[in-house]
Amino acid sequence: MSTMYRLILFVAMTLVGMKAAYAEEFSVKIMTRDNKPVGSYLADGNGMTLYWKKHDSPGKSTCTGPCVDNWPAVNLPATMTLPPKLKASDFGSIRRADGVTQSTFREYPVYYYVQDKAPGDVKGQGVNNEFYVVNPEFFPPRDPGTLYGKH
Repeated sequence: MSTMYRLILFVAMTLVGMKAAYAEEFSVKIMTRDNKPVGSYLADGNGMTLYWKKHDSPGKSTCTGPCVDNWPAVNLPATMTLPPKLKASDFGSIRRADGVTQSTFREYPVYYYVQDKAPGDVKGQGVNNEFYVVNPEFFPPRDPGTLYGKH
C-alpha cells in the first residue's frame, strides 16, 4: 500500500469518526416515562420532564415576563433518537417574540420547570391549572378530560 493511499485512508476514517462523534454530541434521546399520578409523559435524554402550557396555541408561546424564569424554553437539537411511537415530524421549533428559539411538540411550545431538580420529577404538573406534562398519547388534548391521559 502506498504512503499516499494510507494517508487518504487515515484522513477518511478520521473524518467518519469525527462525523459520528459530532452527531452523537449534538443529538438527544427523547423518552417516554411513566408516573402513577400523571401517566405517560415526554422527557429529554436526561430524564427531565417536558411540559406544555394550556394557553399556548400551535406555533405561539404565551409565556412572557416572570413566566420564562420558572418555565424555560426547551431547545432540542435537530437530531433526536425517538421512541417507536413518535415521529421526527412531531417536533419542530418556533422563534418567540423575545427572540428565543423554542422546541415544539406537535406544534405546541414545550417547557422545563425550574423546580424539577431530578430526572422523573413532575413538580410542574397542574401548576396554576396551566402547565401539564406532555402525554404523547393524548396530545394535543381535545378537552380538559384528556389533560392527564384519561377520557
